[in-house]
Amino acid sequence: MFGYSRGMASLDPRAVLKDRPSAGLIIGLVIAGICALVSFSFDILNGDPVQFTLALGLAVAPVPLLLAGVLALDRMEPEPRTTLIFAFAWGAGIAVLLAGILNSLNLLALERTLGDPNSARNLVATFGAPPVEETLKGLVLLGLLRFRRQELDGPTDGIIYASMVGLGFAMSENVSYYLAALDQNGPQGLAATVVLRGVLSPFAHPLFTSLIGISVAYAANRRGAPATIMIIAGWIGAMALHGTWNGFASFGGLGGLAIAYLILMVILVIEITVIVRDRKRIVGLIHHYLPPYERNGLVNQADIYMLSSLRRRRHARTWARALGGKAGARAMSDYQLAATELGLLHERAARGGVDEESFRGTQRSLADLMAYARLSFPMPERHQARAAKGVPPPGYAPGAPTPGHPPRIPGYGPGGFPPGGPGSGYGPPGYGPGGPPSSPPGYDHGGHAPGPPGYDHGGYPPGTAAG
Repeated sequence: MFGYSRGMASLDPRAVLKDRPSAGLIIGLVIAGICALVSFSFDILNGDPVQFTLALGLAVAPVPLLLAGVLALDRMEPEPRTTLIFAFAWGAGIAVLLAGILNSLNLLALERTLGDPNSARNLVATFGAPPVEETLKGLVLLGLLRFRRQELDGPTDGIIYASMVGLGFAMSENVSYYLAALDQNGPQGLAATVVLRGVLSPFAHPLFTSLIGISVAYAANRRGAPATIMIIAGWIGAMALHGTWNGFASFGGLGGLAIAYLILMVILVIEITVIVRDRKRIVGLIHHYLPPYERNGLVNQADIYMLSSLRRRRHARTWARALGGKAGARAMSDYQLAATELGLLHERAARGGVDEESFRGTQRSLADLMAYARLSFPMPERHQARAAKGVPPPGYAPGAPTPGHPPRIPGYGPGGFPPGGPGSGYGPPGYGPGGPPSSPPGYDHGGHAPGPPGYDHGGYPPGTAAG
């Protein structure tokens, strides 16, 4: 068996997943860390070290659970971990520090004008803080649009990145709120603030900024005025939602807070619905664009069936781990991600979001990764002959259709799309539905990568093509 980790040493087809930290990312993380330390230093100066430690512990405690909730939404096409970490660090460090400085300056100016600290604080919270904070959080999303546009494949991606920056921001901001509550109202005030911010509304900041995330993700697949208008609309929506929450909390008492909370829950339900529909869209892309790759053994009907469900994907990874250990599970994970990215690549090309040269290069890299990942699928020898004909081995994809009967999704059309979705002509500009009409040197007519020397076009040793 061609070892997965050993095979990666020289060829490293996993590089196409772009999960390696760049120099810019490392510099950004250092700057974000310094900003977080400066922000926490202000908090320490405003209280004693014991109080700061208590506030920091209470602010950090729910973060692992909240992060797990966000990342659970990102299982169909997981985003690069390094980019997610940077988004979180931006919110927890750079955005919080700059927002704290600007909000403090606005508060001092308004206090001098009004002469009433309480009124000034409520007005800044309602009208001053939302534009400042949403702009600073949204800047990292604009950075993604500029430098990592290919990572924004749909609204789910925008929501995920916005949630990461929002969770980082909320964590650091909560330290200041908890210290202020403890200083002004003692343990009871601290307990009430923890319940309000850490228990009842931990997703408030992620929800505010997610409106920007959705708009940026939309703009990533559009050009010109519509993209700009969408970003502006998302930005205004985020500021309005943030201001509404702060305004009801500041001026409306418990009744106002209940109304604001209801609004957040409505937004949350809407976004969950958007994520579910987006997940179905990705499944449709897999069903529409991957079947042409069957001709060289990169996929078969059982693979497409497996890729169409998170539950079946998880089952396949469990199967691979049981028979092939960590290397098998990693190979299966890489195969699933590369196959999903391949479908998304075709969609980007169909929308004019990628030029032909970039399309061909990325297509080749993803096909290579799929081929080499399959080399470590733990295929028992007794099942290799049947697997070569497209019959899945026992336990790989229970319920998969037999060869010659393409899988169908309830409520979807023959191409795998919901009614009204793209038709058979949906493909990259100047391309056929299956990809380019001609192929790079060494590729077959479907534009698919060849295997390593001595292997067939699917990247398998002779007689072991399918898994």
